[in-house]
Amino acid sequence: MQYTKLNNLLGWLCFLIATTTFILTLEPSVSFWDCGEFISCAFRLQVSHQPGYPMFAMLGKVFSLLSMGDNTKVPFYTNSMAAIASGATVMFLFWTITAVAKKVLVGREKDFGDGQTAVIMGAGLVGALAFTFTDTFWFSAVETIVFALSILCIAVVFWAIMKWDAHADEPGADKWLIFIAYVMGLSIGIHLLNLLTIPAIALVYYFRRYKNITGGSAFVAFLMGVVILAFVQYGIRGYTIKFAAFFDLFFVNSLGMGFGSGAIVFFLLLIGIIVGGIIYSIRKNKPVLNLAFICVAFIYLGYGSFAYIPIRATANTNLNNSHPDNAFTLYGYLNRIQYGDNPLLTGPYFDAQITDQTEGSTIYSKGDKKYEATGKTINYKYDHTTILPRMYSTDPSDQGFYRGWGQIPEGQAPNFTDNLKWMFSWQMYQMYFRYFLWNYVGRYNDADGQQSTESIDGNWTSGIFDGGKHLPKNVLENPSYTPLYGIPLVLGLIGLVYHVERRKRDALVIILLWFFTGLAVVLYVNQPSVQPRERDYSYVGSFYAFAIWIGLSVIAIADGIRRKVNAKTAAYIATAVCLLIAPVLMAKQEWRGHDRSTKMTPHDMAYNYLISCPPNAILFTYGDNDTYSLWYDQEVEGIRPDVRIVNLSLFSGAWYIRQMQRPMNASAPLPITMPFSKYKDGTRDVIYYSDGGIKDPVELSDIFNFVTSDDHAMQGRSQGGDYVNYLPTKNFKLTVNADEVMKNKVVSPEQRNQLADTLEWKYTSNYITKDDLAMIDILAHNNWKRPICFATTVGSSNLMGLQKYLYKEGFTYRLLPLKADTANHEQLSKVNNAVMYDNVMNKFKFGKFKTAKYLDPESTGMFYPVITTTFLDLATSLVKSGENDKALKVLHKYDDELPEDLYPFIDIAGRKMYMAQMAYNLGDNKLGNKMATNINKYLMDQFGYFYHLLETNSGRLPLRDVQLGMQVLEHLTEYTEKNQQTELHKKLAAELQDYNKKFAPVLGMPEQ
Repeated sequence: MQYTKLNNLLGWLCFLIATTTFILTLEPSVSFWDCGEFISCAFRLQVSHQPGYPMFAMLGKVFSLLSMGDNTKVPFYTNSMAAIASGATVMFLFWTITAVAKKVLVGREKDFGDGQTAVIMGAGLVGALAFTFTDTFWFSAVETIVFALSILCIAVVFWAIMKWDAHADEPGADKWLIFIAYVMGLSIGIHLLNLLTIPAIALVYYFRRYKNITGGSAFVAFLMGVVILAFVQYGIRGYTIKFAAFFDLFFVNSLGMGFGSGAIVFFLLLIGIIVGGIIYSIRKNKPVLNLAFICVAFIYLGYGSFAYIPIRATANTNLNNSHPDNAFTLYGYLNRIQYGDNPLLTGPYFDAQITDQTEGSTIYSKGDKKYEATGKTINYKYDHTTILPRMYSTDPSDQGFYRGWGQIPEGQAPNFTDNLKWMFSWQMYQMYFRYFLWNYVGRYNDADGQQSTESIDGNWTSGIFDGGKHLPKNVLENPSYTPLYGIPLVLGLIGLVYHVERRKRDALVIILLWFFTGLAVVLYVNQPSVQPRERDYSYVGSFYAFAIWIGLSVIAIADGIRRKVNAKTAAYIATAVCLLIAPVLMAKQEWRGHDRSTKMTPHDMAYNYLISCPPNAILFTYGDNDTYSLWYDQEVEGIRPDVRIVNLSLFSGAWYIRQMQRPMNASAPLPITMPFSKYKDGTRDVIYYSDGGIKDPVELSDIFNFVTSDDHAMQGRSQGGDYVNYLPTKNFKLTVNADEVMKNKVVSPEQRNQLADTLEWKYTSNYITKDDLAMIDILAHNNWKRPICFATTVGSSNLMGLQKYLYKEGFTYRLLPLKADTANHEQLSKVNNAVMYDNVMNKFKFGKFKTAKYLDPESTGMFYPVITTTFLDLATSLVKSGENDKALKVLHKYDDELPEDLYPFIDIAGRKMYMAQMAYNLGDNKLGNKMATNINKYLMDQFGYFYHLLETNSGRLPLRDVQLGMQVLEHLTEYTEKNQQTELHKKLAAELQDYNKKFAPVLGMPEQ
């Protein structure tokens, strides 16, 4: 068969294999993290978080239409977009590998026949299909996330530069460069990772266009690639909007014209300059200049997708992050200004003290008729700085992690050596090479492993030596245990060495691609410390580059075999062997850990949050996973549109508070009484506590009026002499009108005698931020008309000291005006029994926990403990109130809905132990024995591993887990004896005695 036809056919075969794989393992509904927001924003064309993903949103909208009106199917089709894009990535990778392989062979083969064609196609198949089944790539291929389309853009532009390279001497070949520029522009509307291919592309152009190639000139070409990257990233993407903003400032504030007029004039001038440059280059016969101007024009054409952002922001969509409806806000939005800048070349050490500060540029925001100055940026000077600052965060938790990781004693200042050790050991190894090894060597599990290089959790493993480690079953039988025996890595290294030996220049291009999409990202992002989640998806471009060398290993191996057989046979043997030991092996090992086809946890957990709320409730959330999937349930499927979701991490933004003052879906505006002028940017950003000597509790409305007053008599003076608001007391109270409470059905008639006259509590912070201020406003003026709820996953620091008045009603705490139960030390375990029982037993869904083929770490590590605690608190509360029958039903419901053998960490064994005790106490010995036996099976498995660690590597022994596990075993032994479960008791007692002896050297030691 003709080479081109075979190449095309096998490329499409790779697409078919990859896409089928991803569709079969696709998550059928919303996923955790950003996916809920992305699906919601795509479905209703809304504005997602910074820096905005307009092209992604518009493409997602197209795919969402395939649901044909069935909104529950929307995520399946938007997830399918990722699957198809990922399949296309594999196809373009195949064509890229065959192009690279052909260049390897074409310079040394006199005859280019069937043998050479076979080995080239084999290289493409092995490399492309190996990448298909890599852990990180597969993860993003089955959910609605930007990284699937982002890596497709990388694959397309790199394939395109290979096409240009093959036809560079032909007329019109530069159309491929223009195509690349356009894809670059479009990719900015998806993700910025694609721009990192520019230095490698620049080298391809240099090696192909220039004849007298030297090391010095090649380095200059590389630097030019970096300059072009900086020009696109900062010049086109960033400063274009900044210049437009200052044009708009002049036209609006100085000329009195409308908002946007100056920006329009700027863009017209920009278009004129580009068109003029193209015309000039044609008339003066300057082809390179012409190509440059046309490429810039096509980058801008692709970048034009960002017009979506201010258009949709102006439409006041429900999800409208930062409300970027003007040039200044849009500039800050695109450049993620609110996240701050990480120092790159110079900056402070983490223990540095500020010695001086200077004012920087003016910050502008949109007013009623003009742009208003809301403050200035602040530049700080420090007493302790360094070049290449890596350990720079002043957050106390980050500082503690730095010292622990680098073994820097408290009080000792870090030095440059410590700084470099952190960069190499944590930023580069732990947060890049560990991920790289996941994909090409193997992985213990998908738990978060950022904080330890030695722990099993989140670590890489080849699997070769795991047989002697006495690993517990919850590791070995976990779907995410994926040993690859290091074979893909070995193949890639063979391909790399072979490539360097045969085509040094081409190998250098791939090395640059690998570096800039991997380690360069590490250096540029400069992560300060532990991240909210593992960040391997950020480096998938470098894993893509390495897959090219896995493909080239086929040629290297075939070359070795050719000493015994002919070229064609060698090609077939090398291809078959490499297919088996790389793609086939990887598919077999990785499939279980990526088959999300039966997982519904994010959707159902979000449903449980919403269904826990009474009608017209205000629900405060905080993190991504207790917000984004709730947005999806509400915005796409229309579940509980009456509930107003308020994300506290966004509530500190004036734009978000303003949005909450508007209606949304079936929810009325929040009872926020402040006018925008009271909380706009630069106004009351922080209100500090200054003790006013007030001992008695003060009515919340009076406190609110005091801290929002513009009367100088009610304000203090700052060190600079400005009048500022302050908080004079932390003793708050809220008077309760019993008639209003009963009228609004806040509590049941049976609970009226429990009503408090006032709620009194102590505010827990030394300052009020905007989110606190808005919450105080709501509490002071709601008058119990709307239920106020907090997600149970909201941290105590965000509850403002209200814990003694919060009662669980499911996945939420509800603020109830009941007399405080001062005898209850576990304030957040209080339950509103009747409501919570109905929610848990009759309304909740459980995400197919018991039947799902695979559950991700968020399902097992976050929500399984939440569900377990929810059941335990409800059953405990029912027992206290004498409702034993209901309590037993709750325990049986837990046993029916949740898997028996799921223990994400040993604390869950402790919670289940109390359930077993309760079952015994309620007279259900069968259920008690079932739970106790199951817990015991888990403990014995763990103890076998712990004892192995004690004998071989005691430094890695998790002492707390040993102590907690032994306490659980001891209690189970007591429960079975007390309830006359003789046979089980004897077994537990013998095990307890055995492990008391084995762990005697460490039992009683303080926890580590």
